[in-house]
Amino acid sequence: MQGDNIIGSLLNVCLLENGGVIGGEDCVKMHDVIRDMAFWITREFEATEDSFFVKAGAQLFEEPDVKAWENVKRMSVMKNKIAVLKETPKCPNLRTLFLSQNELQMISNGFFQFIPRVTVLDLSGNGYLQVLPEGISQLVSLECLDLSLTGISELPIELKSLTKLKMLDLSYMRNLRKIPQHLISSFSKLQIFRMCEVRDIDDHDEDNVLKGGDEKLIEELKGLQRLNILSIEIKSVLCLERFLSFNFFRCWTRALILKDFRESEVFNVLCLENLERLETLEFSDCDSMEEIKLEKLHTWVSSSTNYTSRFHTLSKVQIRGCSKLKDVTWVILAPNLRSLVVWQCIKMEEILSEEKLDEVAGVIGIPYPKPFLKLESLNLIYLPKLKRIYRDALPFPCLTFIRIYKCKELKKLPLNLDSAKGNLLSIEVDKFWQEEVEWEDEATRDAFLPSFKPLF
Repeated sequence: MQGDNIIGSLLNVCLLENGGVIGGEDCVKMHDVIRDMAFWITREFEATEDSFFVKAGAQLFEEPDVKAWENVKRMSVMKNKIAVLKETPKCPNLRTLFLSQNELQMISNGFFQFIPRVTVLDLSGNGYLQVLPEGISQLVSLECLDLSLTGISELPIELKSLTKLKMLDLSYMRNLRKIPQHLISSFSKLQIFRMCEVRDIDDHDEDNVLKGGDEKLIEELKGLQRLNILSIEIKSVLCLERFLSFNFFRCWTRALILKDFRESEVFNVLCLENLERLETLEFSDCDSMEEIKLEKLHTWVSSSTNYTSRFHTLSKVQIRGCSKLKDVTWVILAPNLRSLVVWQCIKMEEILSEEKLDEVAGVIGIPYPKPFLKLESLNLIYLPKLKRIYRDALPFPCLTFIRIYKCKELKKLPLNLDSAKGNLLSIEVDKFWQEEVEWEDEATRDAFLPSFKPLF
């Protein structure tokens, strides 16, 4: 996408900086000096000082006086403490409105009435906001709507008026109880849709897309012809099978969360091999799952084909609350894995099982490569039975961050003097684990001890 290319170019010339990962998404940030320079250039170019109104992180407790921003095109009051938007601003030129990470509890019905040209509205991170005003239907030019991490309990049917909507983010809306049927499918121009960490609803409202699992949502999404980026949570094997039966979902899916799988003890991860653009994969609270295996499907091509083409886009894996899993050896199939998080898996014994690595070579038909050649971040949290990450020391040419917490059986890291060479490595551990860790040799200990930082 063009936006990704622009951000990549700005990162390459250091006009933007890496902002880390927030909510599973890579973020960027801009230095204050660069931002001031950008404002100055923009004012010179547009011969006006009214194009931008920026009061981000300014400790505002009330909305700014509407007269101060009635002529602006872009407005940001994110990261403040604004609780109520009660005014009725008249801003005919406003295109972008960032209200994220405030303490919003109420937005008046008239707030959106006279800002008809807004194309981007970000309300994310307002956990106290429970209701969207019906007046949001006045935003007929809106193309991007971010409601992630809000406390909204129901999407109003009036959102159907947003016929130009191209991006809708409903991630981490844990209080969401209702999405009216045929609302999502009405956004015929939608290109980006994200929804995860939304609870199942077991009620008798047939007009609710959230009722009874993911089947209704899948039905609504499959009719969106322009969709090309999808992040979705699937909560059963049957729904996953239906989801994977549609070719377009294979092309669209960037993030997939498999949650609360209870039907089977074994999951064949190769059923996901045809998700061509999958970047993030998460297994969450799959308490019955004892093994994630690699078993060839009937669609598997000849062994001469490079197996890494199957998961070459996968860069982030998280395994959370899967209480019976003993290893995650299958991640060897993700050659470009950058982030691995494993936490609250109380029976996890190894990250990469020596026994299963030999099985992997048999399945894929070629010797497996060195693991974790692209890994940047490794988080191992509350794995009380974890004894080993890998049998040998690894080069970790890209590794910059390790966090080990409450892994009392783990005594050794797969590091030696050739590991993480030239990297500014940070290793966060609890103090007691640091005192008991075993090293390859004294030289390795001396090389990595300065990287240790205490947790909490």
